[in-house]
Amino acid sequence: MILGSRILLVAALLLPGSGAAIGLGAQQRTGAGGDSVVVDRIVAVVGSKAILASHIEERLLQEFPQGKGLPGTPDSLKALKKDLLRLLINEELMVQEAGRDTTIKVLDDDVTKSVDALIKSTRAKYPSEDAYRRDIRTSGFETPDEYRSWLTEQQRRALLRRELLSKQRGKGSLKPVSPTEKEIRDYYERNKRYFPPRGSTISFQQIITQPPAKAEAKARAYAIADSILTELRKGGDFAAAAKRFSMDPGSKEAGGELGWMRRGQNLDQHFEDAAFSLRPGVVSDPVETAFGYHLIQVERSQPAEVQVRHILIMPVLDSTDADSAARVARNIHDAIEHGASFDSLQRIWHDKTEEKELVGFPFDSLPASYHDALEGVAVGKISLVFLLPAPGDPLRSKRVILKVTELLPAGPVRYEDVKEQIRSGLSEELTQQRYIDKLRAATLVEVRSG
Repeated sequence: MILGSRILLVAALLLPGSGAAIGLGAQQRTGAGGDSVVVDRIVAVVGSKAILASHIEERLLQEFPQGKGLPGTPDSLKALKKDLLRLLINEELMVQEAGRDTTIKVLDDDVTKSVDALIKSTRAKYPSEDAYRRDIRTSGFETPDEYRSWLTEQQRRALLRRELLSKQRGKGSLKPVSPTEKEIRDYYERNKRYFPPRGSTISFQQIITQPPAKAEAKARAYAIADSILTELRKGGDFAAAAKRFSMDPGSKEAGGELGWMRRGQNLDQHFEDAAFSLRPGVVSDPVETAFGYHLIQVERSQPAEVQVRHILIMPVLDSTDADSAARVARNIHDAIEHGASFDSLQRIWHDKTEEKELVGFPFDSLPASYHDALEGVAVGKISLVFLLPAPGDPLRSKRVILKVTELLPAGPVRYEDVKEQIRSGLSEELTQQRYIDKLRAATLVEVRSG
């Protein structure tokens, strides 16, 4: 999102009082005496589309729920509204460009799913239906249906912009723009008041060992995956097979659905290579990763992005496999205690499906097993070996050894805490802005003062 006044990496469309706000449902506001007064006027024209003053008010409600955090001076509020108008113009330019591209389609089903998820998460924040409806009315909507209608249009526009940018990336039209160190520092100084205070954080390296599957168990897993593949290629239903056979608890009940994936999105390289080589509807041969064997089906594809399902068949483990992982972990711990290099042992033994290092992680957000293992461990020291439980299959539980590299107490956010976040956000902003500038040069844009 292109807005220089705050970091807005994700635009939330939620109700006020729940972390963000929905927009105005009408083009009126209540005056000081309780009467409704019309405040709308055209503030800009993009092509043939007018942008209204009420649209800026809507966005103010989104970004500053119930007015919290709004600038306190008339000049700063005016500058903020100017930024918001620029944002609305940019968004309209992208929506119109997407509308002119006949290859860009946003399906009603995708919009409905997105809206349903937003409304569900929003409604869950309220203690009762009455409280939910009251907040809707406070924001200018008479009924939940009116709110849904407004939100549906907002999500449709957001998905059009996403599809447009995704296509431009795929064509290589969005050349990355890197911000300078000065731009990053200046952004931090301008916006540091918007960052919430930092809680206590911890940084650590870890070595995680997983139980190794025997060769015979891997061969049996492959044979099962291959037999499922045979039935699928005879016309079997992939989603039904996933619900019946897949051993991935996160996607099994959804028919193996993994959603949209981009290249380089922390996927196993073998899985990624297979997924991006498939035509929609085709099922891959069994693909081996550290988890087991996958059958992969691409549902839809677009440049640099695929929507995929999979079926995972994992080799069966026994108690000797679990004991082996525990024994290896104990030996690693003892070796480190006697002076062996943590980094060297990590390169040899660490489970490559797990993170090697976490930096600046909120201590209070650690999983219980990590929190307990790290309590009282000083910087530069290692934890005892502890268990990383595998839900539903204790034999797949992994063993973990941690080395604490930094402990920071709670306090204000420092530049170094958010530098990379700002760099990433600014890079995306500058990259998009360069593309939008080209759209603007080719479109009639009139900004009206007053």
